[in-house]
Amino acid sequence: MGIEATLTKMENMLSLKQLQMTSLLNITQAINENLPQEDIYKMYKDFLTWELSIDKIALFIKEDNRWKLFVRYNIDDDIREEDLARKFIIYERLHTIKPTDDALLQPFEFIIPVYHKKEPIAYSLISGIREGSDIYNNIQFITSLTNIIAVASENKRLVRRQITQEKELEFANEVTQMLIPNEMPRGNHYELANVYRPHFKVGGDYIDYIKFSDTKISFCIADVSGKGIAGAMIMANFQALIQNLGQQYRDLETLVIALNQTVSKITKGEKYLTLFIAVVDLENKMLYYVNAGHIPPLLFKNGKVTELKATCTIIGHFEELPGISEGMVELTEDCTLVAFTDGLVDIKNTEGINYTVEMLKEYVAGNLNLNARQLAQGIMKKAMEFSNGSEIPDDIAILNFKYNKSEK
Repeated sequence: MGIEATLTKMENMLSLKQLQMTSLLNITQAINENLPQEDIYKMYKDFLTWELSIDKIALFIKEDNRWKLFVRYNIDDDIREEDLARKFIIYERLHTIKPTDDALLQPFEFIIPVYHKKEPIAYSLISGIREGSDIYNNIQFITSLTNIIAVASENKRLVRRQITQEKELEFANEVTQMLIPNEMPRGNHYELANVYRPHFKVGGDYIDYIKFSDTKISFCIADVSGKGIAGAMIMANFQALIQNLGQQYRDLETLVIALNQTVSKITKGEKYLTLFIAVVDLENKMLYYVNAGHIPPLLFKNGKVTELKATCTIIGHFEELPGISEGMVELTEDCTLVAFTDGLVDIKNTEGINYTVEMLKEYVAGNLNLNARQLAQGIMKKAMEFSNGSEIPDDIAILNFKYNKSEK
């Protein structure tokens, strides 16, 4: 292949990537602006058919424990949704339709399942990806697009179901708590644990993780500006974004840049969030992190405590981040990382004295023998004892990571 042909191919690939990112931004913004679901599904169909030349689409989303067909394009009218659903739900991973598969699946080429919190929430059945195109890239993009739409649809479904039953603050509190995992992963050399205490005014605290493999895992903690449903829904959309973009961009700097561009476009700079995100590579014994304006987590290692300070500014306030860098921690010895939201150090006792980072350091340093969950619970208990019954002014989220050099 000549240089000119190579450059043309690279330009085409770059144009497609830019087009895909624009589509993600537009759909995410439409979701955040609460456009009708029908409009969002139309955007999904139009992009796949116009820009990717997909000639058959069947997008199923789970609603009220039933699979419903929300996007139908070039599908025979005599195909029944229930019959087709029974055929595709057996697939947990991307599946290429084979001649030996059921006759109902033969009109399609690929079955793309989308999972959220280990549960299937959507299936996209497609046909017509152009030969010679980057099939893997297109399928990965369709998966991401479907995931964002399906998660947003699930969030809106929860809104519709609960908004009639609860007051605004009570509902927002439930949305916020959905963003905090009940269980965090652990392995032979590491533990993750969290504890969360909601506030009646409802903040936008967020904790999450992505387990790429047994030896590579990502975790994050974030805090959005603003209270109530607005803050909770921004975090709900942010969850969908980070789960999807986190699968596409394993490089933290690129991931955070993409997150900032998306959040900035959605909120127009009126809302922002702080974020600490890390990737643990157990095979190479390294921890990589980006701190986007979040209160510095504490790293306890070799008898010392280090504050993992900001490596870039907050997310969503600027269209482009002024600068960004990635921090690194060598996992050569046992260590403990404690991340938290500012609600912890906003606590005051009856004398009006704040619970300080130094108090936190002292408690953790004296209790490094505890496992990750015990330590998180102990931090919360100690802070509540310090408050001595005073009103807690904000949500409190605590995320602990412990690395053990020796296998446990």
